[in-house]
Amino acid sequence: MVSLIETLGEKLSARHQRLSVAESCTGGFLSNWITDSPGASRYFEQGVVVYSNPSKQELLGVSAKSLEQFGAVSAEVATEMAQGLRLRAKTDYALAITGIAGPGGGMPDKPVGTVFIACADGTACQTEEFHFPTDRIDFKRKAAEAAVRMLLKKL
Repeated sequence: MVSLIETLGEKLSARHQRLSVAESCTGGFLSNWITDSPGASRYFEQGVVVYSNPSKQELLGVSAKSLEQFGAVSAEVATEMAQGLRLRAKTDYALAITGIAGPGGGMPDKPVGTVFIACADGTACQTEEFHFPTDRIDFKRKAAEAAVRMLLKKL
């Protein structure tokens, strides 16, 4: 059976398109998953782990205003992460993941397990909110899978 990552790699490679990934709460899980697949160098440009707000600003161009107004875990910040990375990496697509893996850090409006995933291309950025209230490792896996599925849908 062909895995999600293999399917993604086949589609991007066939189109001669490149992908970059910006990760916060998944801490490089998605980048690692991609690079575990043989042939990833044909389509994977780079992965950036931006755990702090200053790194989101410096490396991806996320605005201080968005971080202050909406918080690091928000659709607005996920969108800026994806768009900023796509431009900086000069890739066809960029995925961005920001969320609360837990067990602490949740708030009433953003409980543990909340994650925002954005997928940017040259014309638009789709951002979705998901909830995966589980342990940290399972949270990372589910968030990474959701990101890959989002891009596969776009392709």
